[in-house]
Amino acid sequence: MTANLYETDFYAWTLEQSKLVKKGDFKHLDVTHLVEEIESLGKQQGQELRNRLGVLIGHLLKWDYQPDKRSKSGRVTIQIQRREIEDL
Repeated sequence: MTANLYETDFYAWTLEQSKLVKKGDFKHLDVTHLVEEIESLGKQQGQELRNRLGVLIGHLLKWDYQPDKRSKSGRVTIQIQRREIEDL
């Protein structure tokens, strides 16, 4: 049932898995899919970090090497990327 729920209603599956973990009912967990999802989250977060670092480095380089083209939007982008990276 749990594996089928994973394929048909992912949100309901996540709620069920969460409830099982909170109850300590580990024998009924859908371990195979939980492992897949945890690994996927790690990969997604790593990709997001790489993307944000790329944007930040690009804007910092522009800021340093093109001072005549500095703008408020560039400064804001740098601040946002730094904040988002910290939150990761």
